[in-house]
Amino acid sequence: MTPRVQRGIVTGSIMLATIMQTLDSTIANVALPHMQGSMSATQDQISWVLTSYIIAAAIATPATGFLSTRFGRKRLLAISVVGFTVTSMLCGAATSLEQIVLFRLAQGACGAAFVPLSQAIMLDTYSMEMRGKMMALWGVGVMVGPIVGPALGGWLTDSYSWRWVFYINVPFGILALVGIMTALPESTLDKVRRFDWLGFTFLSLAIGSMQLMLDRGNLKDWFSANEIVVEFLIAAFAFYLFIIHSLTAKKPFIDLQLFKDRNLLVGLTMMFVVGLVLYATMALMPPYLETLMGYPVTTTGLVLAPRGIGTMIAMMVAGRIINRVDMRHLIAFGLALSAFSLWQMAQFNLNISEHTIIYTGVVQGFGLGFIFAPLTTISFATLPAHLRTDGTSIYSLMRNVGSSVGISVAMALVVRLTQVNHAALAERVDPTNPIFRSGAMPHGFGIDTQMGLAMLDGEITRQAAAIAYLNDFRLMMVMTAIVIPLVYLMRNPTITPEMQKEAAAHAVMD
Repeated sequence: MTPRVQRGIVTGSIMLATIMQTLDSTIANVALPHMQGSMSATQDQISWVLTSYIIAAAIATPATGFLSTRFGRKRLLAISVVGFTVTSMLCGAATSLEQIVLFRLAQGACGAAFVPLSQAIMLDTYSMEMRGKMMALWGVGVMVGPIVGPALGGWLTDSYSWRWVFYINVPFGILALVGIMTALPESTLDKVRRFDWLGFTFLSLAIGSMQLMLDRGNLKDWFSANEIVVEFLIAAFAFYLFIIHSLTAKKPFIDLQLFKDRNLLVGLTMMFVVGLVLYATMALMPPYLETLMGYPVTTTGLVLAPRGIGTMIAMMVAGRIINRVDMRHLIAFGLALSAFSLWQMAQFNLNISEHTIIYTGVVQGFGLGFIFAPLTTISFATLPAHLRTDGTSIYSLMRNVGSSVGISVAMALVVRLTQVNHAALAERVDPTNPIFRSGAMPHGFGIDTQMGLAMLDGEITRQAAAIAYLNDFRLMMVMTAIVIPLVYLMRNPTITPEMQKEAAAHAVMD
């Protein structure tokens, strides 16, 4: 096997694993209403199927750096693929809410290593001159996975059942495993390095408690419930202990040298926002279309799928020009496009056309495509090679935390704002209101009969929910716009002697 062929197989295998992991973060979105009925769960409870997966991945991701140096990248990646495939089968076979949440937790933990390991492997496999193009190619898997997920999930749910959104992983998991075992060389092991269990425990406790608080806050009426107060205090105290421990330990769980690199620090902040906007938007759109506008699950998937086309086109363009244009300009342009699309989504109503939904999705996908590859490349451009695996782990952690926080907060805001909007709209239901005396009310609606009042209340709830969704989109637009100036705090990478030596080494391999 020639080095070029081997490198191609490695690239294809790790991309396949990455696509599986990122796809599963959103593929269940459009199937949630079907799963909700099957599991007899509330809307808040069924969202745990999404957040449990993401938060498990977030907790397990930081351990990737240690595990890969202690046991080897190849061995860790192979074990992760096997675990992810098996837990996917268990998710599909689940018969209760408790079971599927438990299996999704295990699935997220098994898939946590995919993105940071594959990212580190790609960065080590290709020279500096090639990294921009190859990160754009690899980014297709990371970004298109969650975007294409709803379309594939909708088709599988409508044609077969919601269980197939999990069973679909099995053949791809087998293919990825074969490629990894065949072509991926094992990395250098460091059996001396010890695992910082205390730091890992503090960080896991902080992230887990925070996510539990966000998931159950709306159900428990937030800080009026003792449970939410306790979860908040545990999260805050655990995070405080983690920081103190990291500053005082000889070999902390997360190497603090990472945060001395300005590019990586800014990149982590921006990846948090990208994760929040991408996943929160994809979690909000299916219920908006299916519940409020009455779209069938397949149609929902189809109108959301073109978002992925915009991402793929943008990534191909970005890959070609990334070495010719200031990467910061590309990222700023992508963020501006994403903010513009969210502003358009904030103007939605319950009578918008499919064309409008597709158009805004393509614009947002196009913007995200211009963000990912340049942001990844510039974030790690100035980071020493020995910190790369730990850096990619924290990078993925921020994306996962942003995603889980975004979904939880977005869903909680929808529920809370729907109640507020319903109360405001219901105040206008009064016999003295001219609309009730003019006969302009739609047929069947009215306040004189029980049936008419019920129909009127249903429509008020529908409109109140729609306003709540639009407020969510507006909030995400503001957050996206705010981070644009941060891009220019990053330094453009310059070719150093070390990079020239690395490029020469890759040229010899070719």
